[in-house]
Amino acid sequence: MIFTVAIDGPAAAGKGTIGRTLAARFGFAHLDTGLLYRAVGAKGGDPLAAARSLVPADLERGDLRSQEAGQAASRVAAIPEVRAALAAFQKDFARREGGAVLDGRDIGTVICPEAEVKLYITASAEVRAHRRWLEVGGDEAKVLAEVRERDARDMGRADAPLRPAGDALQLDTSEMSIDEAVAKAVSAVEARLG
Repeated sequence: MIFTVAIDGPAAAGKGTIGRTLAARFGFAHLDTGLLYRAVGAKGGDPLAAARSLVPADLERGDLRSQEAGQAASRVAAIPEVRAALAAFQKDFARREGGAVLDGRDIGTVICPEAEVKLYITASAEVRAHRRWLEVGGDEAKVLAEVRERDARDMGRADAPLRPAGDALQLDTSEMSIDEAVAKAVSAVEARLG
């Protein structure tokens, strides 16, 4: 069975948690596409060369969840050639046998416009910054400024800007528990699976 769940949204909205939970629940493979961009940014040097030479081991680096890696990912993701170099990998993963869940910024709009289920997970910048601050610590005001900066870059880039697909189910997790958000996502998948 080929079945794709495309999850988009800004940083710290809950995409990864929902994506991992859906994959486990339905036995689908999961890809956090942000890790691809984080790995490219973390490799340093020429971003296009880094994207073209990416290997699975690069996704295992311990520093990929850091705030610095997230900022680097957002910068390299704005480069059209880097996005193109990583697109084929993502598209192949999405249409693999057995089902797949991909979460990122342009999955439902660019990578998998044919996905059987599209979700757009969001939350206010303040809520997302607080969540990120709980993960990484530091100065919470600085984390909020970085979240807003990243949102502006992700939503304002010329190539594949972050936006919901027209047919995506939009979930604002600002006031939702993770269980509530997951339940809505599970219902959307179950409805399409029949």
